[in-house]
Amino acid sequence: METKYYIVARIDGDYAWLKRTDGEEEPLFIARALLPEEIDEGTKLKYEMLQYEIL
Repeated sequence: METKYYIVARIDGDYAWLKRTDGEEEPLFIARALLPEEIDEGTKLKYEMLQYEIL
């Protein structure tokens, strides 16, 4: 599995906009239930093996 790195660009209610740090893709709109509870705008995340982890 490929490791991807994101930053939480915006929190919009029960969803968050994630932006790839390498800029290869469009921002990702994802349910906050799939992310760690402690996230806030500007939080850096690592996605690996179907899980998000705060860096």
